[in-house]
Amino acid sequence: MLRQHIEKTIIRLTRPMNLKGKFVLLYGLIVFLPTALLAVGAGYLVLHHTRANYLLTIEEAVRQSARSIEFKKQSYDLLAVRTATDGELISRLSRDYADMFEQVETVEYVDRSFQYTAKYLPGIEDFRIYHANATLVQDGGLLWKPESRMLSGLQEKLWFERTLASPEAMRWTNAPDDRSKLMVTQKIFGSSGDPYGIVYMLLDYNAVFAEPFRHPFGGAGELYIVDSGGHLIASSEPGEIGEPLAGSSLQPYWDRQNQEASPGTGKLLVTSRLSSGWTVAALVHLDRMEEQSRRIFLAVAVGIAFFLLLSTFLILTVLRNIVWRIRKLGMRMTDISDGVFEVTVSSRDRDELGELELLFNQMSGRLGRLVEESTQASLKEREQSFKALQAQINPHFIYNSLSLVRWRAMDLKDEMQVRIIDAMTTFYRLALNNRDNITLFREELEHLRAYIEIQQLRYPNRVTVEWQVEPGVLDLFTIKMLLQPVVENCYLHGSIMRAENALLRVTIGRSDDTVHVEIYDNGKGIRKEVLDLIQAGNYSGTGNGFGMNNIRERLGLYFGSRARFAVDSVEGEWTAVTIDIPVCRERPELIRGGAG
Repeated sequence: MLRQHIEKTIIRLTRPMNLKGKFVLLYGLIVFLPTALLAVGAGYLVLHHTRANYLLTIEEAVRQSARSIEFKKQSYDLLAVRTATDGELISRLSRDYADMFEQVETVEYVDRSFQYTAKYLPGIEDFRIYHANATLVQDGGLLWKPESRMLSGLQEKLWFERTLASPEAMRWTNAPDDRSKLMVTQKIFGSSGDPYGIVYMLLDYNAVFAEPFRHPFGGAGELYIVDSGGHLIASSEPGEIGEPLAGSSLQPYWDRQNQEASPGTGKLLVTSRLSSGWTVAALVHLDRMEEQSRRIFLAVAVGIAFFLLLSTFLILTVLRNIVWRIRKLGMRMTDISDGVFEVTVSSRDRDELGELELLFNQMSGRLGRLVEESTQASLKEREQSFKALQAQINPHFIYNSLSLVRWRAMDLKDEMQVRIIDAMTTFYRLALNNRDNITLFREELEHLRAYIEIQQLRYPNRVTVEWQVEPGVLDLFTIKMLLQPVVENCYLHGSIMRAENALLRVTIGRSDDTVHVEIYDNGKGIRKEVLDLIQAGNYSGTGNGFGMNNIRERLGLYFGSRARFAVDSVEGEWTAVTIDIPVCRERPELIRGGAG
C-alpha cells in the first residue's frame, strides 16, 4: 500500500511536466545524485592517498639527503680523527726537544706521514697541524705554531685559544671571512687528556655541500643544515650560510617540525637529525600537491559533466568501470604499504584515472628504486669504510722506504734489522692490498705470522706462540684482516708481553662445514663490564684500526647468520676469541642488504 501511495504521488507531481522535464528529473534522481556522491567519495579517497604518498615521498627524500650528508661528513671527520690520534704524532708534539736534529726529524716525520692527506678527499684546500710546543719549530708546510698571522679571518693565537677552550673535540664552522669555506678542527689529545695541538682543515663549501643544496626538491623547497649550536652550516639560500638560526627564514617554522606551519602558508618543515648532532631541515612547498589536488577536482568535475550527458546504461557501465579501477588502485596501494614495491596497475585508458594510474606506476617504481638505492648505498658505505681504513698510507711509498732501509741494514750486516724489515714488508704487502677484501687462510696466516714476528722481535723471549693449524683449511677462503686485529688486541689491550709465562695460541681447524678459529692468550683479560658490552655488540672501543664490532659486522656482510663471533675472558687470567665461518671453497660474495 505504501509503495502504491508513493507511486501515485510521484505520478501526480510529474503529470503537469512535459516528457523532457520528466526525463531530466528522472535522470537527476537516478543518475546525477548517485554519480555525484560516488565522485565525491572517490575524489576524497584519491586525494587522501595522494597526499599521504606525496608526504611519504618528501620524508624519504629528506632521509636520503640526510644519509648522504652524514656519510660525506663522516669521511672528513675520519680523516681529521685519524690524524689527531696518530700515536707517533702525539708523542712528538708532547716531547721536549734538546737539539735541532730532533726537531728536523719530527718535521720530516710529519711531512712524510701527512703530506698526501689533503688529497684523500675532494675540496680540502688547506691542511695544517698546529702545536704550542715551545721547543719545536714550524715548517710552514704542515707543522704550524699559532702566531699573529690571520687564519680565515681570525688571528691564529685567538683562534687557537678559542678552539682549545671549546668543549668539543671536533668542530665544523663557516670561515668568518669567506662563507664559501668551511673550517674543520680536531683537538690532538695526549694519553693524559691534555691537548697538544689542533688539526685544521679548510674545505671548499661548494665541493662538500653544493650538489645536494643546488635546486633541492626540483625548486619546490629549501634545504638547510643546522649544527648543534644553532647555526646554519649549509643552506640552499646562499645569503644565510653561516648565519644563526634565530633571525633566519627557517626560524618561524622551527618550532613546528614535521607538520604544516599554519593553514594557508603552504609550507611543511621536515627534519632528520644526524648522529653528529646536526639537523637536516627541509622547508617544502606544498604548492605542487595543491596543484595535483586541483587537477583531481577538475577531473572529477569533468567526469560528472560527461556522465550527465550519457544514458543510464552508459552511466552505470562507466561507473562500474571507475569503481573497479579505483578499488584495484587501492589494493595496489595496500601492497605498497605492506612493503611490496614491485606492483603496477595496467592502464589502457587515457582519462583522469588513467593519468593517476600512470603516476601510481611511476611512484611505485621510484619508491622501489629508492629503497634499493638506500640498501646499496648503506652496503657500499660499509664496504668503503673498510677499504678506507686500508688506504690511509701510500703502499708504494712504504715498500720503497722499507726496501731502502733493508738495503742499508744488509750493508751494515744487521741481521736482526733485516728480519724486522722482512716481516714488516710481508705485513704491509698483505695489509695494503686494496684490490679485494677476500683472501685465503694461507695468506691471512702469512700476514698474521709477519705481525707476530714483528712483536716477537720487539719483545724477545717474552711470549710463547703455539700454532695449531690444520693444513686442509689453508686453501679455503675467508675475509681479509680477520686474525691480525684479534692478535693485536692481545698485545695492545691484553698486555700479554707483561704476563708471566706468556702464551699465545692460534688454533684453526675444520668441523664438517664450519671452519673454527680460536685465539687464546693468558694476558690480563677483560673487565666484566667491558666484556658484557663486547658480547652484546655495544662496545665501541678506544683504540685505532679494526675493532671487534668491525670484525663482527664484516662477518655478517659476507656470511650472515652462518658466522659466529664470540669473546670469553676471565679478568687477570685469560682471553679467548672464537670465530666460526662456513667452509668456502669459492669466493664468498656480499649478502644483499648487509648484516642484520
